[in-house]
Amino acid sequence: MASMDGTVALVTGAASGLGKAVATGLAREGALVVVVGRSGPRAEEAMRGIRQFVPDARLEPLACDLSVQSSIRAAAAEFLSHHDRLDVLVNAAGVFRKERHETPDGLELTFATNVMAYFLLTNLLLDALRNAAAVADRDAGVAGQPSGAARTSRIVNIASKYGNTKLKFDDLQTAKGRYSYLRSTPPTMLARVLLTKEFAERLHGSGVVANAVHPGLVKNTSLLLDVGGPFRWITNALGAPAETAADTALWLAMSKETAAVSGKLWAKRKELPTPGMGSDPEARKRLWDACSHLAELP
Repeated sequence: MASMDGTVALVTGAASGLGKAVATGLAREGALVVVVGRSGPRAEEAMRGIRQFVPDARLEPLACDLSVQSSIRAAAAEFLSHHDRLDVLVNAAGVFRKERHETPDGLELTFATNVMAYFLLTNLLLDALRNAAAVADRDAGVAGQPSGAARTSRIVNIASKYGNTKLKFDDLQTAKGRYSYLRSTPPTMLARVLLTKEFAERLHGSGVVANAVHPGLVKNTSLLLDVGGPFRWITNALGAPAETAADTALWLAMSKETAAVSGKLWAKRKELPTPGMGSDPEARKRLWDACSHLAELP
């Protein structure tokens, strides 16, 4: 019996690169994987690609433009209309943009996709994550069922080591000064780490854990198509294949070892430090409040 039989997983960014590799790994272990793509055809195409590696994969498509809040809300509602539980949520979608764009919500595109999508989608699916943990807890001790600890619900956020980056709370969306992806993107990785820690804190004792992953450079991903240039060349030259880079995310999503671990940043199955603002509880709460305001959540 595969380790993920009877579980439901949802993976954003599953149409290509790291997200697709994570979705493939979860499907290989028997999970029903909800494959999120920017459109229905993109999700269907991703499913065909996954089935090349896992012919009997149990997959469902879910269309969602993660830069648009109405699309996120509609996708969450669509998921919840079919499922009352979610065992694994992997937020793997992201963008690098050479120029500044605004979404229909009036948000800068990189911040909207890399931060707000993680925040809003996870919040909208929290009850389903809690439900899955409660079901696992009830199953604990029943003959043939995995232990409750091994079936903890997991949130896995793809992030990055963020160096000396700080969030500028008066300019979270890079509206001031000259825009570049080198200014706009690194703070969103720090934001993902902060939100992961805040989710972990808020979910403590619920049976739901949240962790962030630094996958390192991943070669041949569509993530850097818009940026191009030396950064893309270096990434493709030095990066790991997506299947290799997905290892730690899959370990966090499935392993008994990681069932009780929460609020950490990981790389190559080892915990990474979160220096500077990444370990600041006040920054965490301030970012949470800012995201709640922008998403109009109570």
